[in-house]
Amino acid sequence: MVTLKGLELDQRLSQILHRELERQRRKLEMIASENFASEAVLAAGASVFTNKYAEGYPERRYYGGCEYADELEVLTHQRVKKIFGCEYVNVQPHSGSSANMAAYFAVLKPGDSILGMDLSHGGHLTHGAAVSFSGRLFSCHSYGVSKETELIDYDRLIELATTIKPKVIVAGASSYPRIIDFQKFREAADLCGAVLIVDMAHFAGLVAAGIHPSPVPYAEIVTSTTHKTLRGPRGGLILCRLSQAKAIDEQVFPGLQGGPLMHIVAAKCAAMGEALQPDFIDYQHQTVKNAQRLAARLSSVGYRLVSGGTDTHLILVDLRGSGLNGQQAQTALDLAGITANKNMVPFEKESFKAPSGLRLGTAALTTRGFKESDIDQVSRFIIDALDHHDDESKLKKIAQKVEDFTINFPLYPGMDS
Repeated sequence: MVTLKGLELDQRLSQILHRELERQRRKLEMIASENFASEAVLAAGASVFTNKYAEGYPERRYYGGCEYADELEVLTHQRVKKIFGCEYVNVQPHSGSSANMAAYFAVLKPGDSILGMDLSHGGHLTHGAAVSFSGRLFSCHSYGVSKETELIDYDRLIELATTIKPKVIVAGASSYPRIIDFQKFREAADLCGAVLIVDMAHFAGLVAAGIHPSPVPYAEIVTSTTHKTLRGPRGGLILCRLSQAKAIDEQVFPGLQGGPLMHIVAAKCAAMGEALQPDFIDYQHQTVKNAQRLAARLSSVGYRLVSGGTDTHLILVDLRGSGLNGQQAQTALDLAGITANKNMVPFEKESFKAPSGLRLGTAALTTRGFKESDIDQVSRFIIDALDHHDDESKLKKIAQKVEDFTINFPLYPGMDS
């Protein structure tokens, strides 16, 4: 049993934490928006900064006793600036969604227009979906991918920008597997006088390693999460130009949040320290190699990939014509010990509850040490599970093979079990 100091007497909670650790150890984590934070990041996130309220910003706090909170936040700023080359950063957002909200509120008023990527084409809820605050507070319009190439239709983007004249154009996506041309987005924004906001939550780690082009030179504001490919805690960041700094800070606090979660800022700081190490670049390169290997293996047996492959950490499988939908695939893989998620595909005609796509990512497996040859075995597990998606007995046998395989890739070996 995992022993977590202070929880020995809380058996119920300790058991839940133990079971979650075992789930992560024994299964193949392939949700593209998830990763495994290091033990250092976990320790920082569970530190005594949990106890500290620090409303405001360094040297501008509303409470006393913030001298070390100031030191921590300044160090985190320094590390983020060094990684991304930005002029200013706010490290307080609790999530990527709240970072996006603060970015919008800094430059928009309710009812102003946004041009963002269509949800079914790869965009995020906060890029203008009707069910999100973005779609409810602003006048939202969408661009998407070309039907022929399934790459962003930059000509259509420019056409929409000049016709709609949005106040903000949002670049970035949650299920788009290709590199984004930020120069094209800058051109579109300049044509209509829009502010360009880039949400790099998914590929921020690739940007940090120089594998994906940086949006920082092109966008007034860049938002991100700190987990996913950055391998930190669950939280958000906002990078911006100095001209936007005051407005961003005011929207994060007091506009949207009270006291920052200083223990999570500590975990962000730890993650940024790791991102500055040479092996982080090696990790990001391996993540992309693994995703491309997975794409090649699935394509070789007839699975159709949106855009034909990937340049990043994720692939999107179009299951139309395969005899199953994304929900069925997700359920079958879960029974087989593989965690993934159903996902809409471009020009989707089915419900979001049972869409036609399956999203797979390699960031978490790469953190565990998987190389291309290991991805070959993972591909075989996936193909076998999808081939037998309606055979529960077979899926359980695959799950046992998956568990036996994952033993070779220890997760948190310092945590006794």
